[in-house]
Amino acid sequence: MWRRRRALLLRSPPSSSSTAASSCQHRRRHLLPSEEPLAVNRLARLFTSQAGSDCGNSQKPFIAFVLGGPGSGKGTQCTKIASDFGFAHLSAGDLLRHEIASGSEKGELILDTIKEGRIVPSEITVELIRKAMETSNANKVLIDGFPRCEENRIAFERIVGREPDVVVFFDCPEDEMVKRLLGRNQGRVDDNIETIKTRLKVFESLNIPVIDYYSSRGKVRKINATGTADEIFDAVHKLFSSLRF
Repeated sequence: MWRRRRALLLRSPPSSSSTAASSCQHRRRHLLPSEEPLAVNRLARLFTSQAGSDCGNSQKPFIAFVLGGPGSGKGTQCTKIASDFGFAHLSAGDLLRHEIASGSEKGELILDTIKEGRIVPSEITVELIRKAMETSNANKVLIDGFPRCEENRIAFERIVGREPDVVVFFDCPEDEMVKRLLGRNQGRVDDNIETIKTRLKVFESLNIPVIDYYSSRGKVRKINATGTADEIFDAVHKLFSSLRF
């Protein structure tokens, strides 16, 4: 099934209007403003009031999205890319956790939203990414594991005002990702076979449409993510050496 799904990378993407409404619908129901919990309303207002129109740089940075399934090794490779090519390495999950740990009003509201069992709205996550890009003042930025779905992608392009320059996709067979996740022994509660299978299904249903879309735009560069970390980075190094920053 996983191999057959790879063939869909060359298909034309669905329209933005339909995917925006449906891609993340099983994760959260879109509520009317009056129905949204207080924490979500306050959080959205706080971020919107402080939002900027661009990344704060007169010269726009080179943006690389780095995508791949859980266990594909993208995090390890991002660390190597950042070190060898001078990229700022940003992770949406790390930015949310950092904001929560800071004890700021925004962080407290993000935590309240998560405690309510709700997904942090795409606009808020994108604003954290935009702010981090502005603060880093880097001319090359890796955004690791984002966008996770079409809703994320659309929010990023609307708020930041541009598409990524390249999308690096770590293409790894499902059985290899399962083996890596089960064998990494990091004490994570989600590293069990049932949860791993669920995570892989979520990745395929949400993330693959994003890859399909950018493939149709000629932006996707696939990396064969099998082999050792050093072997994979050889291919990554060749790719990044060929890019114009």
